[in-house]
Amino acid sequence: MKRTPMTMLPLGIPPTLAILLGASVWGVIWYPLRLLAALGVSGTLASAVTSAVGCLCVMALRYRALASLRWHWALPLLGLASGVANLGYMWGAIHGEVMRVLLLFYLTPAWTALFAHFILHERLTVAGILLALLALTGAALMLYSPAAGVPLPANLAEWAGVAGGMGFALNNVLSVKTVQVLPQMKPEMRTVVIFGGAAIFSAVAACFEPMVAPPTGLRLTWAALLSLGLGSVLAGTNLVVQAGMVRVRANRASIVMLFELVVTALTAWWLAHEAPGPREWAGGACIVLASILSGWVHRSARD
Repeated sequence: MKRTPMTMLPLGIPPTLAILLGASVWGVIWYPLRLLAALGVSGTLASAVTSAVGCLCVMALRYRALASLRWHWALPLLGLASGVANLGYMWGAIHGEVMRVLLLFYLTPAWTALFAHFILHERLTVAGILLALLALTGAALMLYSPAAGVPLPANLAEWAGVAGGMGFALNNVLSVKTVQVLPQMKPEMRTVVIFGGAAIFSAVAACFEPMVAPPTGLRLTWAALLSLGLGSVLAGTNLVVQAGMVRVRANRASIVMLFELVVTALTAWWLAHEAPGPREWAGGACIVLASILSGWVHRSARD
């Protein structure tokens, strides 16, 4: 089996460190999103604005890659999936307990096995089914309530986390599909489609959200600056992570990306005083284990 060369990125950043930085950014991004909400910017509007800024930044930085953009039915679906993932994560992180929302978001092994079967025509293996069941068991442990008696999300924020995770799994599968059917398209253009789709989807969703008083004066200035900064950071992070992902093994990258959970747990405890309980730790351990093993299983299946 041929090993992927561990070359440095153009800025001299080791690929693993690039992925680690990306995971760290996503692990703390929930806090500026809550700051935006406190300034009067809803989760849907924050998702639309930051995604639009990210899309424009990538287009400006990689404008030469625009010529490689081609049409395929997978592209609008990729944009839709990224929109669901982005909005589900951002809205859920603003309105719910961020660690519970993120763990539900990371139920990707369960959804990836199904989407890969129908879209990539990958065979549903026993290992894939067991990993999906392990992830769902973790969710059931975390969500079980003696009062309700049913392990279901307790509020809309947690449902948003589940929907966002499904969108994220579909996004990953469709990204592989676009590489297969559009090999000549630059990776930066997939990033443009992902950010653009998230911006459009969130903007449409914002039209159905109850109207709130928009920020004015100094609050508007701070909201605009924070949105621009957040969108720029997400664009830069996505480009660096994408460059790192193609230089390391898929199973290693999936493990490194789980560092996001560590950063989220620490920042949620420090900044929001949200501490997971025993059931959250037990369920989260099952979900993380399923994610780690999923990386190895999918890597072995493609080698």
